[in-house]
Amino acid sequence: MIEEESEKIRAAIALNPVLRARNTLTALSGGEQDALTLAAALQEQLKAVNNGDLTNAEAMLFAQAHILDQLFNNLIGNAVAPESALHMEVCFKLALKCQTQSRATLETLSAIKNPPVVYARQANFANGPQQINNAPAHGEKKPRNELLEQIHGERLDTGETIETGGSNPPLEALGEIYRPENQRR
Repeated sequence: MIEEESEKIRAAIALNPVLRARNTLTALSGGEQDALTLAAALQEQLKAVNNGDLTNAEAMLFAQAHILDQLFNNLIGNAVAPESALHMEVCFKLALKCQTQSRATLETLSAIKNPPVVYARQANFANGPQQINNAPAHGEKKPRNELLEQIHGERLDTGETIETGGSNPPLEALGEIYRPENQRR
């Protein structure tokens, strides 16, 4: 029983994102950081994010974009050094990957600072024929096509031919007999 509880606690610790980040940061810093102090600082930052304060996340993204830009410039400088064509190709490929990641990081930062505003679910602007396929929202069931089915599974068009009726008879005004008693309706 005690062994089972300790396994559950170990699993919860292994899956805790703050503790996993602490372990990774401690390993990358060569063990220079105190693990408990680092975990407490990460927990504080997590509380700030949960309260809507993204200042630290924005600073992190900005710093990462600058680091990626510096890597891009260093790799471009290394690529033009006269070594070999293979060395040049590898440096240029890595430089362009750094540039792409830097751009994506800055786009993410921009999306955090200026979230997109959506005013309408659908706007239709067409000068000619337009087909609109509205997919159901997440979790909604696709509505039945009520034009084709009156009762679920029962088609209105049975595929049988129907006899045609006679020509239109001449229409006459209603006589006194068929008029309603209360004519105010």
